[in-house]
Amino acid sequence: MDKYDILRNYFGHSTFRNGQEKLIDGILSRRDVLGIMPTGAGKSMCYQVPAMLLEGITVVISPLISLMKDQVTALTEAGINAACINSSLTMEEYSDFFRRAYSGQLKLIYAAPERLDTEEFLKLANTVNISMVTVDEAHCVSQWGQDFRPSYLRISEFIEKLPYRPIISAFTATATGEVREDISRLLKLQSPVEVVTGFDRKKLYFGVISPQNKYSKLVELLKNYPDKCGIVYCLSRKNVEEVCEKLNNDGFSASRYHAGLSPEERKQNQEDFIYDRRQIMVATNAFGMGIDKSDVRFVIHYNMPKNIESYYQEAGRAGRDGEPADCILLYSGQDVRTNQFLIEKSREENTELSENQAEIVYRKDMDRLKYMTFYSTLTTCLRSYMLQYFGERASDECENCSSCLGEFEIRDITVDAQKIISCVYRVHQRGRDYGKTMIAEILKGSSNERLISLGLNTLSTYGIMSDSLGRVIRSEIDYLIQEDYLLATEEEFPVLRLTAKSADILKGNTTLTMRMPKALPKKTKTNYDREKEYYAESGLYAELKNLRKELAAEEKVPAYIVFSDATLRDMCRKLPTYIGRFYEISGVGKRKAEKYGEQFCKVISDYIKAHPDEKKAPEGEMTYLEKQLASYRDNVISHK
Repeated sequence: MDKYDILRNYFGHSTFRNGQEKLIDGILSRRDVLGIMPTGAGKSMCYQVPAMLLEGITVVISPLISLMKDQVTALTEAGINAACINSSLTMEEYSDFFRRAYSGQLKLIYAAPERLDTEEFLKLANTVNISMVTVDEAHCVSQWGQDFRPSYLRISEFIEKLPYRPIISAFTATATGEVREDISRLLKLQSPVEVVTGFDRKKLYFGVISPQNKYSKLVELLKNYPDKCGIVYCLSRKNVEEVCEKLNNDGFSASRYHAGLSPEERKQNQEDFIYDRRQIMVATNAFGMGIDKSDVRFVIHYNMPKNIESYYQEAGRAGRDGEPADCILLYSGQDVRTNQFLIEKSREENTELSENQAEIVYRKDMDRLKYMTFYSTLTTCLRSYMLQYFGERASDECENCSSCLGEFEIRDITVDAQKIISCVYRVHQRGRDYGKTMIAEILKGSSNERLISLGLNTLSTYGIMSDSLGRVIRSEIDYLIQEDYLLATEEEFPVLRLTAKSADILKGNTTLTMRMPKALPKKTKTNYDREKEYYAESGLYAELKNLRKELAAEEKVPAYIVFSDATLRDMCRKLPTYIGRFYEISGVGKRKAEKYGEQFCKVISDYIKAHPDEKKAPEGEMTYLEKQLASYRDNVISHK
């Protein structure tokens, strides 16, 4: 059996995705590898396929119990012997794990990094043949990464305690060049095969909205996704509680998830979402890496996250099945201040780091927050900005984000820039410095009590932009910071300062233009949307989903573990009515074909007989009943 046999028989695919084969070949030639691939690009297959071909066991180090369990369930369903060891196991399950591991029944073992230095696990690791150690979410090892975990630093110590050095493979969805170097150094990778497939996921729509009322806008957005599942991320536990309660009161099917809940409730709520008993999960980033649900159609951030890495990873929970999905951020200036507070609090609470290490992490966190704020206030292409942040070249327009699909005009903001910079200068002349909120209020001519008590209403720049909207003034300030005409200091409460470029604006040496929205952006209907609408209305698709739901309930697994939505859609395209054809469906491996094939083929065959005149809706997308009905009828008859 070779890698193609594994891919076909266990995972149901005929070809590898971009970057997968190079990483698999690297492992099979006993090279260390480092894979940087976006969420949904198939990172896990890069180590699962070679794990089946290598002698011995592959140990997969994963940060969350829920993520391990999801992976093990999917592998077991595909016919691969895998297990995880964590604190949720009963004594009986714990004993069974070690029995299977010592007897050579397992090909993959999932474990948390904290488990590696326990006496029992070390004994196992020094007894059985470990062919590979795989580090999932490898960015957690780096202090420069957004999810640094000190426990990940113990991984290299664990490897050094083994009787021989296995192959080391590391994977993550989010890593800048700096973080990639850190991963290689800290995990002591030896001349690794490195693959960066690119961060762009073209079927994800990215949008930023600055609403007057966030909750009202959230409800408006959710009405666009009837019967679809999605995630609403909030910064704080309090926000999670409030939003979840309001949504349920307004008739939505929502559950909640944050670290303040009991382990039992977190588990129950997550299962309600994964098993489609609840449509919407309202969560903090505690729900981040623990979700592997493939059919999430939207991710809405109720608050701005503290960095682009976290946003990209959380938004990437949408559309893991390769189908179109929406990622929308609801932004307000308060989000910036809340994140500054959380970063400061994290520095005080992180006692595992030295004072110097804590300061490095703090400064890096504040720097990343600045770039996230820029993203949230952009009027240029959101996707382009994000890709460039990760060091990837991108076109100026993607045609699938709120900036590209909105109505914009290029405006000369030179005069406004002069007013803003003059205000910062006048305030500084009085021996004071303020942040962008106070500067905007001065320019607007606010009657804010604190502003008046400080005498700032006597400044010559007070009220000189009274005709401008406050959000426009703040957007222009953000743009001046982004273009280095102003500096926002990196402090707990950042203030605005002039830069070397400020004088060019004041002296009229520079003309400054800015892309400004005429109206709220509206999504245009793409081919993906039309296909999505067709399948939502398709009678066959609905019947296949019902069968999948029944089978998942019998197996006590999430519906997407049986088959993903993408696989059901491929069944609608190819209409397999007998097992031979069923093997041609993307995502159908040998075990699943044998287990479920006859039932799905029967539903498809019965549907064809009942709907002989049905035509395919989206033009030119697939060959449907119109062209294939006759040949399929022949096949049905000949295989009865």
